[in-house]
Amino acid sequence: MARRSILITGCSSGIGRDAALGLSRNGWRVFATCRNPEDCAGLAAEGLESFPLDYADPASIEAALARVIDATGGTLDALYNNGAYAIPGAVEDLPRDALRSIFESNLFGWHDLTRRVIPVMRAQGHGRILNCSSVLGYVSTPWRGAYSATKFALEGLTDALRLEMRDTPIKVILIQPGPIGTAFRQNAIKQFERWIDWEGSARAEQYRNSLLKRLYGTDTGDRFELPPEAVTAVISRALDHPRPRARYRVTVPAKGAGLLRRALPDPLLDRVLSRS
Repeated sequence: MARRSILITGCSSGIGRDAALGLSRNGWRVFATCRNPEDCAGLAAEGLESFPLDYADPASIEAALARVIDATGGTLDALYNNGAYAIPGAVEDLPRDALRSIFESNLFGWHDLTRRVIPVMRAQGHGRILNCSSVLGYVSTPWRGAYSATKFALEGLTDALRLEMRDTPIKVILIQPGPIGTAFRQNAIKQFERWIDWEGSARAEQYRNSLLKRLYGTDTGDRFELPPEAVTAVISRALDHPRPRARYRVTVPAKGAGLLRRALPDPLLDRVLSRS
């Protein structure tokens, strides 16, 4: 019997890399993609089938999926949309082009790839589509407006797709991690320096006293932070369960935020989230 196959994006580090290596060890045929060809070379050296896929480039998406379909003879058992980045900063300081850029990579590219995969899964009679959202896809906090906006949009799009796929054998699943130990913050620094004129902001003092310390400091993160392996374990369950849940929340903060969202009135919830 042929190994089950999965296409994973954003495998250069963190959640995507761990999922690719972990699922491969568990017997999956993993197609691990990254934006940077050098990162792909590193994954290939570890025994994975790896090649570039850039969500911001439709031609790259088309070429990557064509490579997968050619390698499998026309099938794909699962897709895990994962690659994304953040632009830290106050909403009032986000240029229009910054939002356009992050939505291209964090939402529009995911949608493009998903639409291309669905006909393959329809033809073969099964498939699972997993989208990596975030706790910031159902609660938003200061300085994270751009990233949260893409994840809120992703949640709505994924929920609609899941309902529409009820009359097909394709399962659509949200993975909602909370704080996970990855290079996400380091990658966000590049976007912050590219897009945010914090020194010219009305909130410059708040940047100095809050966000800059968080971005450039030695703070190791949330005390509830888990390693990427925690997400990989949940992905495995979502892929293997005959009746997967609509959403899987990973870490105590992710689960707690969902409870607070339902239980607290907005003024009280705002007070809690403004301190995060």
